Amino acid sequence: MGSPLAGSALDQLFREARTQYVWKPDPLPDGTLEALYDLLKLAPTSANCSPARFLFCASAEARARLAACAMEANRPKILGAPVTVIVGMDLAFHERLPFLFPHTDARSWFEGNPALIRETAFRNGSLQGAYLILAARALGLDCGPMSGFDKAAVDAAFWAGTTVETNFLCAIGQGTGEAVFPRAPRLPFEEACRIL
Repeated sequence: MGSPLAGSALDQLFREARTQYVWKPDPLPDGTLEALYDLLKLAPTSANCSPARFLFCASAEARARLAACAMEANRPKILGAPVTVIVGMDLAFHERLPFLFPHTDARSWFEGNPALIRETAFRNGSLQGAYLILAARALGLDCGPMSGFDKAAVDAAFWAGTTVETNFLCAIGQGTGEAVFPRAPRLPFEEACRIL
């Protein structure tokens, strides 16, 4: 175990970080997106299965195509952010387990079990999407995760012919702070948790 992070780091990751809706137009270099992935890929998934797949929609054309699949309220967020990430989940993730988890024949755990494949891909892909948010914040970026899109349309527009399906979207960049709501309440420990 390392030492606890400084309060300023905790502020950046959690306490002061806010979902952004309006973005500065500054583009994100490809190197920043690669650094972002290089951080998030190190965080844990079950059997190191790593089912998440990330499409970084950085070009105006890609963002317009994605915005066309989103509900009206989300379109300006997608179009205004320098990058919106489509966080997907690969339903053939288990084919990479001989490489990712060579200690045992983990691929056999999933073969012929589509329900387990989907459950594992969704759970661990969602974890990796959360790691994306924390890695982005750690690199000084803001995030705007969102639902509110036509999943079938996004899948058809971006993942056609693959084994990947969309989980959620996340705009990243430098937020302006405009249109950010006051922080909403969170459930207290006593209501959300029990120590057994």
